[in-house]
Amino acid sequence: MAKVKNVFKKIGGWFVRHAPTKRRLIQIYSALLFNANLKGYFGKGNNVIFRGVTKYLCTPGLNCYSCPGAVTACPLGALQNAMAASKTRAPYYIIGILCLLGLMFGRTICGFLCPTGLGQDLLYKIKTPKLRKSRFTRIFSYFKYVLLAVLVIAIPVIYQGIPAFCKYVCPAGTFGGSLFLLMNPNNADFFSMLGYLFSWKFVLLVVFVVASVFIYRFFCRFFCPLGAILGFFNKFAFIGVSLDNGKCTDCGLCVQTCKMDVKRVGDHECINCGECIPVCPTKAIGWKGAKLFLHPSATDDLPIPAVERAPLAAMAAETSAVQNSASANLSLFESGASEATDAINAQAQNSASENKEKNRQLTPDEKRLKRNFGLQIGAWALALVLLITALVYYNFLAPSNVTRVYALGDKCPDFALSTYDTQGAYSGGVKTDKFSSLEYKGTVTVINFWYTTCDPCVEELPYFESVKEKFGDKVVMVAVHAANMASESEVQGFINGKGWRDWQIIFAQDTSETDCFTMLGGKSAYPLTVVVNTSGVISFVQQGKTSEAALTEAIENAM
Repeated sequence: MAKVKNVFKKIGGWFVRHAPTKRRLIQIYSALLFNANLKGYFGKGNNVIFRGVTKYLCTPGLNCYSCPGAVTACPLGALQNAMAASKTRAPYYIIGILCLLGLMFGRTICGFLCPTGLGQDLLYKIKTPKLRKSRFTRIFSYFKYVLLAVLVIAIPVIYQGIPAFCKYVCPAGTFGGSLFLLMNPNNADFFSMLGYLFSWKFVLLVVFVVASVFIYRFFCRFFCPLGAILGFFNKFAFIGVSLDNGKCTDCGLCVQTCKMDVKRVGDHECINCGECIPVCPTKAIGWKGAKLFLHPSATDDLPIPAVERAPLAAMAAETSAVQNSASANLSLFESGASEATDAINAQAQNSASENKEKNRQLTPDEKRLKRNFGLQIGAWALALVLLITALVYYNFLAPSNVTRVYALGDKCPDFALSTYDTQGAYSGGVKTDKFSSLEYKGTVTVINFWYTTCDPCVEELPYFESVKEKFGDKVVMVAVHAANMASESEVQGFINGKGWRDWQIIFAQDTSETDCFTMLGGKSAYPLTVVVNTSGVISFVQQGKTSEAALTEAIENAM
């Protein structure tokens, strides 16, 4: 029996030693809350990516918009899209959101709320030799500011419509937006769409993952532009760690303990993880914003005021009087009433103890602990209710993508889309403002879905113009730009800049209301080509880039 107890004691001790810290619990909680659409990991077709109203909100952390579980947008991706669309106008909405998050939390977001940061923390826990920080890593930590200036701001503004960091670097997009989709057997046809860009980003992802095992927060320290942005607000953020210069002795223990490239507590590299607080010998490091939760007098070494000592003196006097009374009673009944004396003494002691406990006032430390315990229980209960509500809503109650999907062999539905100013949109010298599928029934119709920053899309469009010239009026060729990817003026400018305005292809614009892409079988990845035969039946569907030969063969079969 004793051996069994020892086994359970050892197991319990292991769990106590390996229990997650509050910071780890908050990180896990945040990752689950921001990716609450769990059904997306098992969905198919147009039910993979959640596209509800909360996608207009920004996650406080790096979390890819295209991840099947994501219920919000990534602030870095939103910033790049806003910069690309801004031209001469400042993107006030996203800049305002970033400023609000920065002023509230600073890089506490990196330390507590970022799912990408959580992944790096877990990788670093793998037991291997570690590369410690040095003056070289501190110099290299400024590289993320270069990426911020070039990939997040300059390229999207100069080459409008190219979210360069998301497109060429971001590992969160590769991991969440690509690998999860590819691991779902319902999306096996995505493999045919992989190209050199995915290969490049996959190699980068492997580098970031392997390096994070040996170097603490490798991506976060050296490559993350979001961390660079939030670092600007660290000094002014409402919540974070702070240093009391009056107590600080410049012993350097905090900087030595920190695994980030900080020069001082709370600087632009500090992620406000709080690991430096317990190592400070003079208790000079604390939390900003703590006065909202702690009473100002709640300190460890505060003496008890005289007004609080008076009740204690009264209690002591009362206790002494009761004890004296018990002694007198003992002398009266000492000659043969020992049992009665013991009872009276016990009663007197209990009465004194009860009176003392009743009249004793809580010390400031006890008040603080009691108040903090209540706040923590309330906060965790509220957070748990919020998480459960989010999981239930996004997985069972949120409206599904109810657009009907037409597959190979189905009759093509009727739809109408606005057109761009190109030669293909003119008939008899008059521009047609709407492309209507109903108007072209009885003719082979080729519908290609694309957008300006999709390299495979842009590369294959010349094939469509070439095939259109080959078949002439026997074929209607329409290139439909994706909804919500760029403004109509930006798309028109892109078409003009490419010299496509003289093409015979009709260029049209999809909308979120019509969602023609999803309706014709699109699965969150471009390009998509659909051929409708002379009977109005869908006879060819190609996910991903197609060739001129394959397109020609599909049209001939449709005739």
